[in-house]
Amino acid sequence: MSFPVVAHRRAFPPEIVVAVKALACELPQRLGKPLSRFSRAEIRRHVTESGLVAQIGGTTLWRWLSQDAIKPWSHRCWIFPRDPQFAQKAGRVLDLYAGMWDGARLGPNDYVLSTDEKTSIQARGRCHPSLSPAPGRPMYVEHEYERGGALAYLAAWDVHRAKIFGRCEQTTGIAPFETLVRDVMTCEPYRSAARVFWVMDNGSSHRGQTCIARLQKAWPTIIPVHTPVHASWLNQVEIYFSIIQRKVLTPNDFASLTEVQDRLLRFQEHYERIATPFKWKFTREDLGRLLTKLEDKRNALPAAA
Repeated sequence: MSFPVVAHRRAFPPEIVVAVKALACELPQRLGKPLSRFSRAEIRRHVTESGLVAQIGGTTLWRWLSQDAIKPWSHRCWIFPRDPQFAQKAGRVLDLYAGMWDGARLGPNDYVLSTDEKTSIQARGRCHPSLSPAPGRPMYVEHEYERGGALAYLAAWDVHRAKIFGRCEQTTGIAPFETLVRDVMTCEPYRSAARVFWVMDNGSSHRGQTCIARLQKAWPTIIPVHTPVHASWLNQVEIYFSIIQRKVLTPNDFASLTEVQDRLLRFQEHYERIATPFKWKFTREDLGRLLTKLEDKRNALPAAA
């Protein structure tokens, strides 16, 4: 009995596979391509036009890239630490979250607050009323809207007690920020506290030694603690702001700024009733590993250029 001969397609040699993967890890502009990033179709087109292979299937290309989780069509934004004292400043913030300061445990009469401003919150009145969800369809929100102005929301989050203070202002600045500080510091237990640590970024309303001197003159028990430049992810109140964005401001459908303010302040009360302290897990050890990793990437940049 004879069997038909089946022709098997010859596999690509390993060096071709490696070359295609290397290509996928290049920035297109370095290869003279007018692209911001490669798609699978563009990679396929380039390797055939350059003569690297005569032809290749999209499935084969996808399989090769998937082996090493190479996804040149996606991107992430990131930033190298630019503050020369990044490790020192970030470490102090992480210590406070862990209940430490200058190598000692915080006392029962010490408090840690995280503060910032959420700016340009708009009132977008929809041109047609929003429709509530119904079986088989989601909530409908009109695409077009009329602008009703914007406001700023200032907040301070008690890191260890899950207490939130917030207020709405027409704009940010030194005066609105100090009003928020007064709202907190005139209430117990902060009014009688031994120390009240305020973690804050380097925004214009609370920047540098001038801010520190101004706050401590008004409130001697305050210890301002600035995060490093470009390190908003170290500020716990940003987590609360992300919750507000998801649960209060999206979709944005407000007839007026008065309605925006009412919703924000009522949500503040609602959230405080159900909130618990955030489970912050990023430690000084994690910070050390991250900075080492970033330094390795920084050192590798000239070789990749």
